[in-house]
Amino acid sequence: MTMFSKKIACIGAGYVGGPTMAVIAMKCPQYKVDVVDVSEARIKAWQTDQLPIYEPGLLEVVKAARGRNLFFSTDISTAIRESEIIFVSVNTPTKTFGEGAGKAADLQYWEKVAREILRESKSSKIVIEKSTLPVKTAQTMENILNANGKKIRFEVISNPEFLAEGSAIQDLLEPDRVLIGSRETPEGLRARQEIVEIYANWVPREKILTSNIWSAELSKLVANAFLAQRISSINSISALCEKTDANVQEVARAVGMDSRVGSRFLNASVGFGGSCFKKDILNLVYISESYGLNEVARYWESVLQMNEFQEARFVRMIIREMFNTIVGKRIALFGFAFKADTSDTRESPAIHIARKLLEEKSHVAITDPKALDNARIDLAGSGSDADFLEDPYKAAQGAHAIAIMTEWALYRSLDWEKIYKYMEKPAFLFDGRNILDHERLFEIGFNVYPLGRPPLKHF
Repeated sequence: MTMFSKKIACIGAGYVGGPTMAVIAMKCPQYKVDVVDVSEARIKAWQTDQLPIYEPGLLEVVKAARGRNLFFSTDISTAIRESEIIFVSVNTPTKTFGEGAGKAADLQYWEKVAREILRESKSSKIVIEKSTLPVKTAQTMENILNANGKKIRFEVISNPEFLAEGSAIQDLLEPDRVLIGSRETPEGLRARQEIVEIYANWVPREKILTSNIWSAELSKLVANAFLAQRISSINSISALCEKTDANVQEVARAVGMDSRVGSRFLNASVGFGGSCFKKDILNLVYISESYGLNEVARYWESVLQMNEFQEARFVRMIIREMFNTIVGKRIALFGFAFKADTSDTRESPAIHIARKLLEEKSHVAITDPKALDNARIDLAGSGSDADFLEDPYKAAQGAHAIAIMTEWALYRSLDWEKIYKYMEKPAFLFDGRNILDHERLFEIGFNVYPLGRPPLKHF
C-alpha cells in the first residue's frame, strides 16, 4: 500500500475544485488527493475521458494522476475523516431570496459543508476556503467549526482562486501569484505554512503571497471587480466611438500602450459573463452597503449597469439595422459560452441576447463547439424557436444575420464565402467580439457591424 505524506480532500468537483486538485495531484505525487461531490453524475464523469467541464489541457493533467494519487468519489464523510487538509470549493451563487437578495452570496451549501466537516472529523484539520466568498466568511466558518466539545482544532485558511476559464490549467501551472491568508496567531501561521508547502512544489516562492485572512478574501473580490471595470470602461467608449466615427480598437491600443494602464481586458465586446465578475461585484456592493458606504456601492454597481447597457445596445443595433423588424428572420448566434475555450455559459451575454431575439419573434440558430448542452438548459422555457447545431455552416443556412457571441478561434478560419452563399440577402454580420476581418467580409458581400467602429454597409 502506498504511503502518502499528506492526505488532502476537496469538497466540490466543479470548475475550481476539479482542475485545482488535478494539478496539485500531478505536481505532488507524495500527497493523496480525494475530490468529493454530492453529484454522482459529475463524479462519474471525472472518472471517464468525458470530463464534466471542458478546459484545454485538463484531461491530460487528470490522466497523469487519476488512480495514482487523485481519486474522485461521492463518499464525503470518509474523505473528511481521512484527510488532514480540506479544500472547500462548493457553489456560492448570488442569493435569490430574502435579505440581500440579488447581491449577497448564498452561503447555504457552504454552511452545510462546514457542519459536515465538524460532524465527521475525529482529528484537527486545516480547512481552506477555495470558493469565492464575502469578506469575513472565514470567521463564520471558524465559529461553526471551533464550537465543538471534541477537543479538536480547526484552522481556517483563505486561498482564493484566480483562474480564468479557458486557461485554468495554464493559470494553475504558472500562476501570477498564489494568495494564502490566515489568522496571524502561532497556530494560524503554522497552518498557513503547510499550505505554502503544497504550492511550493511547483510555484516559485516569490509568487506565493501570504496575508491576513481578511486581505486574502477581499483581494479576490477586488481583482475580479477591477477586471470587470476595465471591460465596462472600454465598452462605454465603444458606444462613443460609434457616434464619433472613431475606432475602438485604435483607441484601446493607444490607451493600452500606456504602461500605467496595460493592454489586457481592453477588448470591446458584447459584454462580460462568467460565474465570478457579476457575483463578486454584487458582493462588493453588498459589503459596501452594509458598512454604509453607499457611494462606493453605487460606483461598483455602475460597472454592472454598463455591462447590461452593452448587451441591450447590441440587440437594439440588430433590430434597427435589419429594417426595424426581425419577426420570422433566422439569426445565427456563433458561440454561446461566455468566452472561448470553455463550455461554461454562466452569465454569458449570449443568454440575454438570445432571449431578447426570441421575444422579438425571430428564429434563433445557436452554434458553439463546446457549450450547446448548457445553451439548451439556459434557454429552456424561452420559446421553442431555437435550433442548436454543432455545425456553424448549418446554423448559417438560410440565416438573415450572424452575430458573433464568443471569440472562438474557429470562427476566424471558416469559409465565409460559402457561408455568404447559404444566407438570405442582404446578409448581415454583427461582430460582438471584433474578431473577424471586417473589410474582407464586406468585399464578400456582407453588411458588417463591428462594435465601436463604423459599419461597412452596401446600402
